[in-house]
Amino acid sequence: MENNDETLVLTPSEARKLLKCSRGTIYEEIRKGTIPSIHLGRKILIPRAALLKMLENAGGHGASSEE
Repeated sequence: MENNDETLVLTPSEARKLLKCSRGTIYEEIRKGTIPSIHLGRKILIPRAALLKMLENAGGHGASSEE
């Protein structure tokens, strides 16, 4: 019923694939707070919207910058 492109949250494994980085890097950035996350018991979830917003802000002005 849900398309993976529209899920509200990602697992660290799904985020790792999207960001093309190692498992260790994902968990380290979650621990540092660089990657926003929600902890539900032992499960870690990454809100898709927050991750996308983090990526948009990481490049400074981004592709949508008007100059």
